[in-house]
Amino acid sequence: MTPILCFDIETIPDAAGLRRLHDWPDSLDDAEVAERAFAARREKTGHDFLPHHVQRVLVISCLFRDDDGLRVKSLDGSGGNEGKAIGDFFRIVDKYTPTLVSWNGGGFDLPVLHYRGMINGVQAPRYWDLGEDDRDFKWNNYISRYHSRHTDLMDLLALYQGRANAPLDDLAKLCGFPGKLGMDGSQVWAGFQRGELDAIRDYCETDVMNTYLVYCRFQLMRGALSASAYQVEMDLLRSTLSGWEQTHWKEFLAAWKN
Repeated sequence: MTPILCFDIETIPDAAGLRRLHDWPDSLDDAEVAERAFAARREKTGHDFLPHHVQRVLVISCLFRDDDGLRVKSLDGSGGNEGKAIGDFFRIVDKYTPTLVSWNGGGFDLPVLHYRGMINGVQAPRYWDLGEDDRDFKWNNYISRYHSRHTDLMDLLALYQGRANAPLDDLAKLCGFPGKLGMDGSQVWAGFQRGELDAIRDYCETDVMNTYLVYCRFQLMRGALSASAYQVEMDLLRSTLSGWEQTHWKEFLAAWKN
């Protein structure tokens, strides 16, 4: 099978970058910088969601499914590791050429990884190939919206109409899957300030598991998985999760009702 890589990122304000862009003094700590940036954004737009290029990548959670089974791993971007985490993500793409699967990856995760990867000097030749190195990539690549090497489930299911977008948490729960556990994206910055890096990673990992479950249901709907093959995959996921000892996976499995 073609490997599948579901991914999700969590971000925090790039305090150093915001100081540089706005010429704010070094005497302002990161929390003060972030609050200034949030206030300026609210005044300009009515919300405090910062532009993609000033969102520092804190964690990238990856669910990898291939012939050897399923595994989940998080790439730690905290401290000075943002560039390494982003580089490791794109090295996975370079090595395996997986099908990327996301929820709003085209609207958020990938643009952030593009900007932050460039800021950190990351190389990603396979990901950016539009047919220059591999002729097949001219007709099916990671960049073009309507190609299948990256499936942004939110975008596709809404038929590329923003007003039809659905939250992952809602759709996962309506399909009988656990949905979000512990926190949501709006709580990441506060959690980071409290030093809750493990909780943020756990939340990100359960998000990619929800994404993969919804992707499997989508594959069932479009006929890429038969009903029996879909059930085999669900049984495999339950069996795999039952062997993982971390608390967030035990909670996830307990919340998976059907």
